[in-house]
Amino acid sequence: MKNAIRFSVSLDRRLAHELDRMSAEKGYDNRSLAIADMIRAHLVEHRQQQGDGEIAGSITLVYDHHKHHLQDLLTDLQHEHRDVIISALHCHLDHDNCLEVLAVRGKASKIKKLADELIAAKGVKHGKLTITTTGKDLPT
Repeated sequence: MKNAIRFSVSLDRRLAHELDRMSAEKGYDNRSLAIADMIRAHLVEHRQQQGDGEIAGSITLVYDHHKHHLQDLLTDLQHEHRDVIISALHCHLDHDNCLEVLAVRGKASKIKKLADELIAAKGVKHGKLTITTTGKDLPT
């Protein structure tokens, strides 16, 4: 790593042991790689809470497709927000339930508003917005 810096971290022995165990279980070659991934994850989380920058992510919905007018409402909301929805996946889980996953990218406030509207729709059994970075602002 050409631009790497070194710094020291003091940890309780048990915490260091747990870090080593987790790193091995996840397949990291060393502590530095594991810690760098943890820092990136916290930076993404911090940035999404701080502003209205561009984000990427997914909105996952599980719903009863027999619920009257629900499919029309979900489709209408998706059409209204086609500027932030970059892809959609629809799966039939069983006779009654569907899974829908929307890949999204855009202003954080707009994506959060869309997710709230979709998740709050009557007939949606579970929904979750998962946010990540577009990758532009994070070094590897």
